[in-house]
Amino acid sequence: MNADILRSFGPDTELQPASPETLVGRSGATYGIADGRPEPLGATLTDEGVQFAVFSRHAERLTIALFREATDTEPEAEIVLDTRFRTGDIWHCHVSGIGAGALYLVRAEGPYAPEQGQRFNGHLYLLDPYARALTAEPGEMHRSLGYDAGSPRKDAAPAQQSNLAHMPKCVVVSTDFDWQGDKPLNVPLHKAIIYETHVRSLTVHPSSGVEHPGTFRGVIEMIPYLRELGVTSIELMPIQEFDELDNPRHNPTTGERLQDYWGYNTLAYFAPKARYASDRTPGCVVDEFKEMVRELHRAGIEVILDIVFNHTGEGAETGPTVSFRGLDNQVYYMLDDDPRYYRNFSGCGNTVNCNHPVVRSLIVECLRYWVLEMHVDGFRFDLGSVLSRGQDGRILEEPPIVQRIAEDPVLRGTKIIAEAWDAGGAYQVGSFPGGRWAEWNDRYRDDVRSYWRGDPGKLSTFVTRFAGSSDLYSNDGRKPFHSINLITCHDGFTVNDLVSYNHKHNEANGEANRDGHDHNLSCNYGVEGPARNGKVERARNRHIKSLLATLLLSLGTPMLSGGDEFRRTQYGNNNAYCQNNELSWYDYRLREKHYDVLRFTREMIRFRRRHPALLRHEFFTGKDLNENALTDVSWLSPTGDTVDWERHDGAIAVWIDGQEAAVPGGDIPDDDLYIMFNPGARAVEFALPDPHQGPWKLAVDTAGEPGRDIFPPREEPRLRVRRLRCAGRSVVVLVSGWNR
Repeated sequence: MNADILRSFGPDTELQPASPETLVGRSGATYGIADGRPEPLGATLTDEGVQFAVFSRHAERLTIALFREATDTEPEAEIVLDTRFRTGDIWHCHVSGIGAGALYLVRAEGPYAPEQGQRFNGHLYLLDPYARALTAEPGEMHRSLGYDAGSPRKDAAPAQQSNLAHMPKCVVVSTDFDWQGDKPLNVPLHKAIIYETHVRSLTVHPSSGVEHPGTFRGVIEMIPYLRELGVTSIELMPIQEFDELDNPRHNPTTGERLQDYWGYNTLAYFAPKARYASDRTPGCVVDEFKEMVRELHRAGIEVILDIVFNHTGEGAETGPTVSFRGLDNQVYYMLDDDPRYYRNFSGCGNTVNCNHPVVRSLIVECLRYWVLEMHVDGFRFDLGSVLSRGQDGRILEEPPIVQRIAEDPVLRGTKIIAEAWDAGGAYQVGSFPGGRWAEWNDRYRDDVRSYWRGDPGKLSTFVTRFAGSSDLYSNDGRKPFHSINLITCHDGFTVNDLVSYNHKHNEANGEANRDGHDHNLSCNYGVEGPARNGKVERARNRHIKSLLATLLLSLGTPMLSGGDEFRRTQYGNNNAYCQNNELSWYDYRLREKHYDVLRFTREMIRFRRRHPALLRHEFFTGKDLNENALTDVSWLSPTGDTVDWERHDGAIAVWIDGQEAAVPGGDIPDDDLYIMFNPGARAVEFALPDPHQGPWKLAVDTAGEPGRDIFPPREEPRLRVRRLRCAGRSVVVLVSGWNR
């Protein structure tokens, strides 16, 4: 080994080469250096030390820098790799004398030529894209600029100073963990009820009462609540490492520093966020994440990760250089025709080059890691349509990465859910390629909101959405459960705010209320914001219950936004991405104030889970399956007549034959269900058909007083009438079954 390949630091920091196979660090520790292997990528523990392998096609030299402390601004030692340590495009070495917990970064030297798409800067220390953990400190990676900000054109000249004051360190992680026999649950999608939440928001408010607020261990403490609620799956907003301080704005009223709270600016795809760990010891976050998954699984709750492969936190050309940009800008990102700039289909400044073969491998290896090593059950892909774009940005008919994820044998039982659009104009809801992908169904969201707001002409689309959106998912062989049905999510109004505000109120975001959507399909019942008027509050409560009832009665996979079950509010802010404060945190005191909504939600979830007709695999046929008088589903007008779809609007009823409706899914027969919807302001009287499985009983009435809005099984009041009044903006559900 050539001595100039090694850099050894003595007390005076001058180079002091040791023997050809050893390296002496600043601390006096000795490290053995060997060639190593080009795989696997990242830092891998061996019996003797750590194996490093890093991809960079266009680098001319690559350095592995070792550190002793997270806040070190000088390395303990540096191992400078030349072509001897290169196999193809992989730079590699083996270092003995270190082990689990070792800290490291990399440097890549090569051309700084933005006009050619190259942005190497040997002064900068970079994150390993395959790092399994980062240190929690320091935490201002956005200050790591690869260019001289004072140059005439910002990226005309490279920066000349180190960035170590702003960079956390990568952590070498052991895979040892006592899983106690745990495996991913992989709850069948048609039986899943998803609860979307932010790790910190779920427990950081003092009212949560947990010992480890805002952490993965805090999530463990919330398991009894989640089990009681009845959800099967928890979908976590981004938990891969990001820089939460990457936000230059302040709240214009309070002066509070705003943050990147949601985390949709990933910088290390394999690393769970260290600040979500209760123990900040480097690497402990991995075990804490695993503990969370294991305990959720023990409680029967699976884990879905919201993952952001469409862009990274490095942003546009004036953004920081933290990892990918400094290792191989041309490979990792889609560059514009003028390669100084980035194609921006994410709305965040850059777009990951997802269908480049190297990036495809990173994505699949990342997903496999989270499934095999971390035991997660599924993924929701933010702005998933970016995955459909080729390296020139055009939408591909058969995008390789989308097909690879769908067909990967390791991921075969894993949930894959696409947000089937992007910020570049692609919209693929109902047509996302790849065969088995589920999708966030924003058309369900909008059509259901419009119907319950009382908008005219929305009946037929509402019925289609309620019945599983066959117009979107039946043509390519997908099923109702491929529609992830949602009324609200992290992005937009909470369900409370949906019925309390006509307009967004995002002034606290520091963008003069220009951010966030204006198309909210909301209504405020005459009062913008909180109301003291009891009549207004009762109307809002009823509207919320009707929305939640619709969600949990519809064919498809329901997703509940965390806190909606007790009317969590963001006070009209429909884009709280930057609010790490009580605007985003769950105030559990609302569980008492709105206990009737919490109880209703919990009982509606139970209602859904015990009715196979609502969990069926197949779309309704509308046909008589066994030559009986009733089909699996019949839509009726309030008079009991067949609906004239061209003339009828507003109130409608659906009769689901439990004997027929459950058969295609292979489940046991169910009760008959008769569901009445009235989106108008005035009550409507419905004619009741003759029941087939015993007398009709009242199971749900969203206009009912608390305690009489939903009834436990076998406690439903028996009806002895032929007509039933359905109040305005309400849902009524009747059940009929001989075995009740």
